[in-house]
Formats: sequence, structure tokens, C-alpha cells
Amino acid sequence: MIRVLVVDDEALIRMGFQHILDAADGIEVVAAVPGGEAVRTAQELRPDVVLLDIRMPDVDGLTVLAGLRRLPHPPVVAMLTTFDMDEYVETALRSGAAGFLLKDTDPEELPFLVRTLADGGTVLSSKVTRAIVDGYLEAGSPKPAARCLGRLTDRERAVLVLIAEGLSNADIAARMHLSTGTVKDHVSAILTKLEVGGRVQAALLAERAGLLRKERG
Repeated sequence: MIRVLVVDDEALIRMGFQHILDAADGIEVVAAVPGGEAVRTAQELRPDVVLLDIRMPDVDGLTVLAGLRRLPHPPVVAMLTTFDMDEYVETALRSGAAGFLLKDTDPEELPFLVRTLADGGTVLSSKVTRAIVDGYLEAGSPKPAARCLGRLTDRERAVLVLIAEGLSNADIAARMHLSTGTVKDHVSAILTKLEVGGRVQAALLAERAGLLRKERG
């Protein structure tokens, strides 16, 4: 059972997400709370996935994200936004968010996206992914990114390419004929060597270094 915490300042949004996800097989919304209660609730209930509003009046989503990341057993966090271009999204991704969703995401897709997050995958709204990628590509020259990739073994590079394709740990394990535990170890080593906070940042760094273009070629 995937345990989900929904964090949003609007009760109607919280209720909507809870209703959709509770109706899905294998998913349970353990709580739906405003931002000020998020970290304490996550600490008490230890959800697997947190869907976190990026803009809230009582406490902003980036502050909540930082608090969640400091927990002994941090959950996977995806940011929620109503804006196709939210200037906070890039900061959230750099801070360790596993992805972001628009609040008007198709209800039928939502359970699948939560399962992807719980399985170690990344979720990025297609409406704004290109803009976010472009922002990362413009953030620096490819040389530093290439130097970071030089720290990786050949197998870690192969895993990184599949991470960038959005595959979950289980999918990567099946593709590479490895155990899920071995893939998790590789992912952890990749994030450490690249000095990034999450899979999204690692994937974008690989893009900036040209690794994905080489693989596609």
C-alpha cells in the first residue's frame, strides 16, 4: 500500500486529491493537511509520497520541502502548482523534489503518477518540462557537467540514462537485468557523485553534459 500525504492550503483541493487517490487500488491518503501541519504530520505518519502545494499563504512549499528533506526517513515529494510556468519549480527541483504536477492533472492519470513516484520514478508535467530543461541548460556551460559525469562508472552512466528517460527503479532493474536493490545502490552513488539532491537534477545534468544525445546517436 502506497501511503500518500496531500498538502495544500485549499480544503477543496485536498479533498479532491484524497477522493481520487483513495479510490485507486493500492493507494491510501493517510492525511490531507495545510502547509503548517505538513512536516509534523509526515514525521508522525511516515508517508511514502507527499503531494505538496508550492504556493501557500501560511508557509511556502519550499520551506515545507526543506523540512521534509531533513526528516530521518524523507518521503518522495512532488510539487503541485496551478501555473504552467512557476518560478519556484526550478528551485524545488534543485532542492530535491522528485517532480511536479499541475493541479488540473487528469484524475485518471493521478494514481499512475503516484505509483511512479513511489517506485522511484520522476514525474514532470509535459506543459512545462521543456522550459525547465532549457533553464538548466542555460545555467552553465557543459564542461562542469561533463566533469561531474567523469566520476561515474560505465554502469552508473547507463543507469543515469534510464533515470533521464523517467524509468523507475523497478523498470531500470528489468531493463539491465539487475536487482532493484542494486539499482537503488547505483542511484544513490550517482546522486552522491554528481552532488545533486534528486533524480530530476541528475537527469538534467546528464542532458546538459550531452550524455543523452550521445546515447540517442
